[in-house]
Amino acid sequence: MSHLKLSGISKSYGQFNALEAVDLDIAKGEFVTFLGPSGSGKTTTLMIIAGFESATSGQVEIENKSLFGLAPYQRNIGIVFQNYGLFPHKTAAQNVYFPLQMRGVKKAEGLRKAEEMLELVGLKGFGHRHPKELSGGQQQRVALARALVFEPSLLLLDEPLGALDKNLREQMQIEIKRIQRALGVTTIFVTHDQSEAMSMSDRIVVFEKGRIQQVATPLELYHRPQTRFVASFIGESNLIDVKITDAAKREARNDAIGAIQYAPSNRPPTGSEATLMIRPENIKLSRNPVEGRHNVRMKVETIINYGDNALVVGKVGEQMMRVRVLGADVVIIKEGEECCISWLHDSVYLIAK
Repeated sequence: MSHLKLSGISKSYGQFNALEAVDLDIAKGEFVTFLGPSGSGKTTTLMIIAGFESATSGQVEIENKSLFGLAPYQRNIGIVFQNYGLFPHKTAAQNVYFPLQMRGVKKAEGLRKAEEMLELVGLKGFGHRHPKELSGGQQQRVALARALVFEPSLLLLDEPLGALDKNLREQMQIEIKRIQRALGVTTIFVTHDQSEAMSMSDRIVVFEKGRIQQVATPLELYHRPQTRFVASFIGESNLIDVKITDAAKREARNDAIGAIQYAPSNRPPTGSEATLMIRPENIKLSRNPVEGRHNVRMKVETIINYGDNALVVGKVGEQMMRVRVLGADVVIIKEGEECCISWLHDSVYLIAK
């Protein structure tokens, strides 16, 4: 049984449709990420769940009870925004106690629970400090503790890591997931950062132009995207437009590359157009053809070194290709030279148009 259910949620601003017929079921204790570019509808959906926006049509339910008509404070939902929203004149413990105070919890009991929650988020002994005395990561932990202290039925996180530097952001990803698992609270995390979504989520909901494009686990999204948009938005990919020349033999043709075989698929029939996806890490770069693989010649245009690995970008005819190689392997080729790239047929994934 779903813990949170969205049924036919739509939102319009005049003639602009921000959301169109969004349906989604989230299980109790699940960590689900809303992922998409700016303006895709992910935050609008979150705000409708929280009660800060009203849907034009559709239904939001938690444990089979409708939320419509309930104010945000009546929904038993914890929420953390990117700016944290801490009261500057209150201490960390007083900030965490605030939602309990609004629910009539006596001060002594409320502050005791606040200190317990601060300990859970790794801030034992910080309860007396004011926000200005805390780092960005510590402020975020206080905001998280405040959102969880009243034991909400749902936790909403709206781009909470956006203001943190890379190292602290990665550290907080681990901490948020640890706390979520410890409490078992159903969580929705909103981000435009695919690496955050991939590393933290049980499932990811990919939004584009107000619609859900795909709902799946991180690995399913990466290896089996259902649309060209999902393939391009999740990780790096080589997307090759083809025409299916023999569906039974899993053969297609691209003007630049020629004939290509793809992994088993029961999708488009012979004669139809499709897109083939090959992830850069599934392509091997070499001086000469490699036996047992599909080989083509590529002219190298750009090499981008990252230390432990490198991205080699080049062209096969007019088809741009990206190859991810280990840093030591890139020395075999230079920009402007030709090389051989190759892949296994089973690493070529077919996306229907």
